[in-house]
Amino acid sequence: MSSRPSAARREDLIELADWLGRERFAARAKDVDVQARFPTENYADLHEHGFLALCIPQRYGGLGADYETYCQVGRRFGRHCGATALTFNMHTCSMMWSGELADALPMTDGQRCLHEERRAEHYRRVVQEGAIFAQPFSEGAGTVTNSAPYGSTVRKVDGGWIMNGRKVFASLSGTANYYGMLCTEERGDGHRPSLRDTQYMAVPADAQGLEIAGDWDPLGMRGTVSRNLLMKDVFVPDAQEMMPAGLYIHAVMGWPHMFFTLAPTYMGIAEAAFDFTVRYLRGEVAGAPPVKRRMYPTKQIAVAQMSIQLEQMQALFLRTIAEARFEPAKSERLRAYAAQYTVMEGCNDICRLAIRTCGGHSMLKSFPLERMYRDSRCGALMLPWTAELCLERIGRGSLYEPGEED
Repeated sequence: MSSRPSAARREDLIELADWLGRERFAARAKDVDVQARFPTENYADLHEHGFLALCIPQRYGGLGADYETYCQVGRRFGRHCGATALTFNMHTCSMMWSGELADALPMTDGQRCLHEERRAEHYRRVVQEGAIFAQPFSEGAGTVTNSAPYGSTVRKVDGGWIMNGRKVFASLSGTANYYGMLCTEERGDGHRPSLRDTQYMAVPADAQGLEIAGDWDPLGMRGTVSRNLLMKDVFVPDAQEMMPAGLYIHAVMGWPHMFFTLAPTYMGIAEAAFDFTVRYLRGEVAGAPPVKRRMYPTKQIAVAQMSIQLEQMQALFLRTIAEARFEPAKSERLRAYAAQYTVMEGCNDICRLAIRTCGGHSMLKSFPLERMYRDSRCGALMLPWTAELCLERIGRGSLYEPGEED
């Protein structure tokens, strides 16, 4: 079973993450963004310092971090390179979902034994080989929203599964060694598929029938390289399952915070935008005119507004990650939606205020604020917890108890 790291161990990991981001990732972030290329050098650093195995239990050779520790680490990475932090989330969640999250799910003894065997091999690939896992989710129009089944499908055959379909905005495309696919099992006999039929498995990047398609030239988060994945009769061995068949629905229903893991990236970006604003107004940003602007009341008031908003975001963020667990209370579930909305929308608002407060010179691409603003706009659009879906669930969840209808 997963265990919670000591406070000292957690602080050590957070401090190391902040050092990596500050000393390594920040210097590469501009080039990654301009070229819309994957931050390969950053991932070499992540592997060297053990972070690819952050949420892999120590008995498998990993760092043994829990959910809350991951969120704090991801937040630090987000301060320095949004694309690295966001793709690191996709990789780390593949480890976390099959680790801490799966440990809490109801399984038979047989399922747990088989899961232990299979995840050990996935973990070995990461620890020993530096394997990178992606986690494609979106499928375009009509994509799953935690209630409808996935359009991508798998059919059981001897020794494995046959997969067909597509994923869009598949981060790490062309770089990941394995793609953690969520697909709907085809059962036939008039069976109407639902989210209960979801299978979760790792597809090797070199699998026959797997193709990467489409161009990549987006507004922000350009280094995620999130192109399309097309699957045509891809054979996936049974051993590639990331979670026992039929267990994913229990994760969705019982571990809602599993989808909050995108928020740390944007919490970090918001903090970085505020820090930049303070240093810029103090005349301390390298490459900017060494002119202090802090004496103007309009600037002081704007910074105060940003500070208040950031404090609110941080308080809700910290409470939410501390509450993450299997089968949280209704109030904790609704608070997770509220935190997601607050962080994702608040991050872009902080960046907007930063640009307005610092002025036109701060928008030059030689400074990171312009990139932060573009990256920040992407957060509220990301499934499965888009800003609109969070509002819908907060409203309905507040007014209805389970099973109530009008």
